[in-house]
Amino acid sequence: MIPFSLEHAKEILQRTPAVLDALLRELPEDWVMMSDDGKSWSPFDVVGHLIHGERTDWIPRARSILEHGADISFEPFDRLAMLEASNGKSLDELLVEFRSRRTENLMILDQLGITAKQLHLKGIHPDFGEVTLQQLIAAWVVHDLGHLTQITRSMARQYTDEVGPWRAYMSVLHRDQGHVSRDKYDER
Repeated sequence: MIPFSLEHAKEILQRTPAVLDALLRELPEDWVMMSDDGKSWSPFDVVGHLIHGERTDWIPRARSILEHGADISFEPFDRLAMLEASNGKSLDELLVEFRSRRTENLMILDQLGITAKQLHLKGIHPDFGEVTLQQLIAAWVVHDLGHLTQITRSMARQYTDEVGPWRAYMSVLHRDQGHVSRDKYDER
């Protein structure tokens, strides 16, 4: 584990649009519109969800903490709002929008001039209660990384049957996401 660093957090946050762009831009719809099980989110859905977070979650909540502290609860976040908001758009359009919104939000984050002391200021999450600004920003980073994992898992699982016997070594294809031990890999 490494201690929280606002600068390191921003380094991860600024890379996410490029990672998504490199991974998803101009791929056939089969890769980006399908979920791995027909129930979970497709890569398209995830990018839409990330855009919605850029609009309504991270920066608005950071501002709420800085302006109101724990006096006002955050607005609830609609995790499914992207289903309607992304309707009729292409994935490439969503990637452009995500990059634009993330760039704008990182500029705002810089303009807020958050100090080490302010990272400990508290706000009220509608489900969790008191949270700190540091926790919010750390959650933003982990949220990105979690959804990158979700996208790559969904894409990998499109070839679940095609990998044949290698499936035993591909932990990403296991529904339980169980860990395949190092010893198992060494047996290849």
